[in-house]
Amino acid sequence: MTAATSEHTARRPASAEPGGLPPVTPLSRTRLALAALAGAGAELAGLALIACAAWLITRAAERPELAALSVAIVGVRAFATGKGVLRYAERLAGHDVALRAQATTRERLYRALIPARPLAHGGADLLSRMVDDTDAVQDLLVRCLLPAVAALATAVAAVTIGFAVLPAAALVMLAGLAAAGVLLPAATGAAARRWSARIAPARAELAARVADLVHGAADLAAYGAGERALADAARADDRLAALERRRARTHAMALAVGTLVQGATVLCVVLAANAAGLGRVGTTVLALTALVAFEPVLPLAAAAERLAGVTEALRRLREIRATPPAVAEPAAPAAPPPGPLTIEVRDLVVRHGEDRAPALDGVSLTLGPGRRVALVGPSGAGKSTLLAVLMRLIDPESGTVVLRGADGTAVPLSAMTPESVRERVTGLTQDPYVFQTTLRDNLRLAGPSAGDEELARAVRRARLDRWVERTGWDTQLGEDGRTVSGGQLQRLALARALLYDPEVLLLDEPAESLDEPTADALMADLLDATHGRTTLLVTHRLHGLDQVDEILVLEQGRITQRGTHAALLAAPGYYRDLYRSESLTRR
Repeated sequence: MTAATSEHTARRPASAEPGGLPPVTPLSRTRLALAALAGAGAELAGLALIACAAWLITRAAERPELAALSVAIVGVRAFATGKGVLRYAERLAGHDVALRAQATTRERLYRALIPARPLAHGGADLLSRMVDDTDAVQDLLVRCLLPAVAALATAVAAVTIGFAVLPAAALVMLAGLAAAGVLLPAATGAAARRWSARIAPARAELAARVADLVHGAADLAAYGAGERALADAARADDRLAALERRRARTHAMALAVGTLVQGATVLCVVLAANAAGLGRVGTTVLALTALVAFEPVLPLAAAAERLAGVTEALRRLREIRATPPAVAEPAAPAAPPPGPLTIEVRDLVVRHGEDRAPALDGVSLTLGPGRRVALVGPSGAGKSTLLAVLMRLIDPESGTVVLRGADGTAVPLSAMTPESVRERVTGLTQDPYVFQTTLRDNLRLAGPSAGDEELARAVRRARLDRWVERTGWDTQLGEDGRTVSGGQLQRLALARALLYDPEVLLLDEPAESLDEPTADALMADLLDATHGRTTLLVTHRLHGLDQVDEILVLEQGRITQRGTHAALLAAPGYYRDLYRSESLTRR
């Protein structure tokens, strides 16, 4: 896709911290507090409901006057209604905060990825982090934090009731709740952390295997490698399933132990009440209070298990967010000069690694207003690297790139923000991307506010209008461009670039991987559409380059030839040799 659609609107926020969680706004903090209070209130209402109902039933068995039961009857109704209302309020406020936090985390991750250096993680692993790991943010709030607050409030209330009725029973409840709510979650969390550190990479490996099977099915079948790929995917699935089963056994064991602690605590409370000579009403209230107090406490073991997974997910997110940006942001960004612009490149040196040879070694060129310059050379000569420098996707090791305005003002690219540069210098990069949405929406990536007439004009200039008339603006395009031909894909990307309308248009191998007739037609239309527009065209095809103003030959990071098409054909060197070779293949 064009750099304009993916680069020019996003940047790493200056206030963002390199962590997995988004900053908590005052509004989010208020809603989170309301959710915690509502959740704790719902659990307390449930505890009060059971205690009040237990007293009502046992007291009613003694056949007192109805007036003696009226307060308990009203209490049961009030607590039952209050529990439902508070639970709904807790779900509403809690999920609102959680979903907002998840969306903010994912957005901040996107913003961190755009200016980042190339990542060491594969596409499937990165997708797993962007989808599964960002889901962990809402789990942290909904499944860990809010249940812990509610369990704490319920435990304190239950123990307080116990002390009011029978201190010995309160101590028993305190011991049981501490075992189920503190010791058991700690043990479960320690075990879960061990599994979470292994499950996340196993899930990413399975995702990568499945992606290979889906996207590479044709190649796998053509070379007879389908069975081997299926076997690799099956082994990855077996490894993940084995880890999940082990984690499930840990969860089941924690639940069983928690249930046993609950039962033992209730039994000890009953025995303590009988030993103290407490009546039927008091014994029943204490026993059911102890029983219900464990309801919000027992899920804390699962919450601790999930917290281990959340912690690992946040670590993986921090790992991505900690990737340093590919270019340095200026402390005080300079304003761009007024157009039309001239790009001046002097002694540019770019190295992709400290121990690697320069990808560009002393490159100098000038791209004036309205001029079209073609950059040719063998694969790996540094052509795409030069475009990346001009769009501020990477910074050079040395040398200068300057934007000079019509009034003579010269501003170094390094003094401007990457977004400001790409608003003026951008275009068609290699491997344009088609999203699974309509043709109109795919075009509007480069111009969200563009009207139908602007879209139609861009399509006409890219010579895509007949196809659009035949298929319609609302036709759905498949993901990865599987529903369009190579020529249509390149023309769609060209229409995006023309719709964005930068002052300097960069075109990187627009006819790459196309058959000869399609490539020739595309190049002819492209040269016609860029007439009078400042354009730098990177290509290894020489057909039609007699129309450009200047041609630069780049070999091993150095410009070895420059001149017009006719001048380069008259001089020995790479250009003439390539032209003769291309002429032979066309016969």
